[in-house]
Amino acid sequence: MARPVRCRRICFEPRYDSFAPCGEAGREQVLLTVDEFEAVRLIDHERKTHEQCARQMGISRTTVTEMYERARTKIADCIVNGKTLYISGGNYALCDGSAWRCCGKKCDRAEYAAETAKRKEDESMKVAVTYENGNVFPHFGHTEQFKIYEIEDGRVTGTQVTDTKGSGHGALAGWLFDLKVDTLICGGIGAGAQAALAQAGIRLYGGVSGSADDAVEALLSGTLSFDPNVHCNHHGEGHHHESGHPCGKDRHGCAGNGCGC
Repeated sequence: MARPVRCRRICFEPRYDSFAPCGEAGREQVLLTVDEFEAVRLIDHERKTHEQCARQMGISRTTVTEMYERARTKIADCIVNGKTLYISGGNYALCDGSAWRCCGKKCDRAEYAAETAKRKEDESMKVAVTYENGNVFPHFGHTEQFKIYEIEDGRVTGTQVTDTKGSGHGALAGWLFDLKVDTLICGGIGAGAQAALAQAGIRLYGGVSGSADDAVEALLSGTLSFDPNVHCNHHGEGHHHESGHPCGKDRHGCAGNGCGC
């Protein structure tokens, strides 16, 4: 008797459900399931390993690899042969926030410690900390410096302090991505900046204060105290929370008014 297929956990359904060659929609079609899309999103876009992807989706690594390879084959078929790609269906359930850092909704401390310990065994890390005078600077979008930590085998192997050169909150996520940073430690940070970091595949540990070096050591030991629901909280500096524009969203142009978490 065949084993039942395990439901795959996804963070959100795709924003776009079809792609077609310019002027060629209606030709031969290829169906990419939503769970296959999620595997590609996590591995290719968020740069997660197959094992990390499997833990986030709640399935085995073997299943992730099979889905990922199947999805890549379908995408290649569409690109090479000019077919229309539709994203729909599959065996999945929307995340309820119970997975470690999944969607940033919840964070179980035990899972966080286990994930950190496993990650430091399996891969190198590049951690950025908002930085001022040895401490974690309290506002992401206003920081003038980051301290960058190179991590290998669970140990800090190198550091450097780098200036943001006037980059505002809307550009900092891309700036960190270009530096190949995969983890950020900071104080307050707005919703728009959090979304930009998530899009860049950068893990966020917000609501942190005190020594930057101590924060990184705590991260590596799985004991970092942080706030998974961190938000920008220095009100009265040009924010627009009341009007429905969360701090950090580029499109409402609040950066010029002092908003910048």
